[in-house]
Amino acid sequence: MTVWKPQDDGYADLSSHDSFAGGAPHNTFARMRRDDPVCWTPYAQGQGFWSVTRHADILALNKQSELFSSAHGIRIEDQTPEEVIARRTFQETDGREHMMARIKVAKAFSKTVIAGFEEQIRDLCVTILDKALAQGTFDATKLIARELPMQMLGRILGTPDEDLPWLVEKGDALIANTDPDFTDHVLDKMTTDEFRMMPFNSPAGAELYAYAKDLMARKNAAGDTNGVLHLIMQPGPDGSVISDTEFRNFFCLLVAAGNDTTRYSIAAGLQAMCHQPELLGRMKSGAVWDTAPDEIIRWATPALYFRRTAMADVELHGKTIKAGDKVVYWFASGNRDEAALDDPYRVDLSRPANKHLSFGQGGPHVCLGMWLARLEVRVLFEELSKRISRIEAAGPHQFLRSNFVGGIKSLPVTVHLS
Repeated sequence: MTVWKPQDDGYADLSSHDSFAGGAPHNTFARMRRDDPVCWTPYAQGQGFWSVTRHADILALNKQSELFSSAHGIRIEDQTPEEVIARRTFQETDGREHMMARIKVAKAFSKTVIAGFEEQIRDLCVTILDKALAQGTFDATKLIARELPMQMLGRILGTPDEDLPWLVEKGDALIANTDPDFTDHVLDKMTTDEFRMMPFNSPAGAELYAYAKDLMARKNAAGDTNGVLHLIMQPGPDGSVISDTEFRNFFCLLVAAGNDTTRYSIAAGLQAMCHQPELLGRMKSGAVWDTAPDEIIRWATPALYFRRTAMADVELHGKTIKAGDKVVYWFASGNRDEAALDDPYRVDLSRPANKHLSFGQGGPHVCLGMWLARLEVRVLFEELSKRISRIEAAGPHQFLRSNFVGGIKSLPVTVHLS
């Protein structure tokens, strides 16, 4: 049984952030999957791009990193070669270079290491939920979904708790730089050329970099060499060391992606509970925790797409993708593809063999933080389901104005305690 139906007219402009201000345009994606699965999409602010919308195609193409490169940018916006180099993280690298960068930090985000955080995450969840639920009616994105990843971010980076609200504010300005609620420098509403060498073309990148330099100086002076930031500074297996620019961009990536992905997954899960009351009962049964986190993350799809660049001419569904063309993998579409997922517009916490694409599965760029995201989502909803008998919407929710980050930025709810 399908619970919700999307509301767009089926012909949304995927290059426009406004098309996503009410949530992803799923009628448009459904039409494209059916009639035009590799569709040329014009882009008023630069070179157009190919939209790939079927789950099977995205999964197949994502495995072909030598043919579809990340090294020329991962967002739709055009960038000069100089801008790509100035802004890039290991996300914008391929092959051996990508592998060497991942090796430096992969251990810190491994399943085994992340599992050791469970008790700490549970303690945070208890504190966060007890404070929020006592209010009865509140914005669940602000008081629950934002709080947990923000506080975990501080523990991973080794930052003082009092710095965390500022860090998250700057991370929002960075990655949600198309939403006027999060930045004064809205990417498509003003000229931001003076920041074109900063991560995400945002002045927040410079502020975060200055903070990171000061943080590392303080940690070094205190002899504190623990944590992921010192790991990334160590020489790789080939003897290479990270440059100042690469360190800046990595820090900005951790602050933005390490917070937003989990925040918007939690918010989407809470929204789903408001619209599908049976989900709370499924959670209370305790039978869904092996599968629920991936289903909630599928439902959220916080990264709506990632872009690649074709390195040679390719034929796909009768279309010729030429070398140099931008190719956009719409994870938001693949995660609602009826050919891959049964009743995809309904949240099924017991969904078997969940084939969602939210972590970039199948390719070398699979999400580094996926084990942490799964753990945070699971523990948060475990603790929430123990404490409430009902949750319901207390007003309209609001989505980010972004075709890159899919997220509910405001979610008024009313909770009834058990």
